[in-house]
Amino acid sequence: MNKLALGCDHVGFILKQDLLAHLHSKGIEVIDKGTWSEERTDYPRYASAVAEAIIQGEVDGGLLICGTGVGISITANKFPGIRAVVCSEPYSAQLSRQHNNTNVLAFGSRVVGLELAKMIVDAWLAAEFEGGRHQARVQAISEIEQRRE
Repeated sequence: MNKLALGCDHVGFILKQDLLAHLHSKGIEVIDKGTWSEERTDYPRYASAVAEAIIQGEVDGGLLICGTGVGISITANKFPGIRAVVCSEPYSAQLSRQHNNTNVLAFGSRVVGLELAKMIVDAWLAAEFEGGRHQARVQAISEIEQRRE
């Protein structure tokens, strides 16, 4: 992924700022979808902005941060074509890309610190979808999603 959208609520703001610098140092273009301060706000707004950027083809994938990563990933998964995963360690992030072709990675700033967040992001970005036996499963997910539209 060469271009990402990054979004967070107020709880994830500090970690988001640090990850922006990390991603830029790796040559990854990032579109900041907010929030832009520690002033209290609600995560669905930013999950929606990141999901829409992916759906519109503005970016290749997205990163989302809230307190636990749970609420913001649930919101993102409401959008057709979004496969968001919340991870607290690199192995699951890697496998989520390899087996599930995830296009959004979420985590909690109250759960992981900066160095672990970098490792999770790096593992997710380095992994590639393996296709094969996993393709049928991802297709089945898409078919379920289409029945619900």
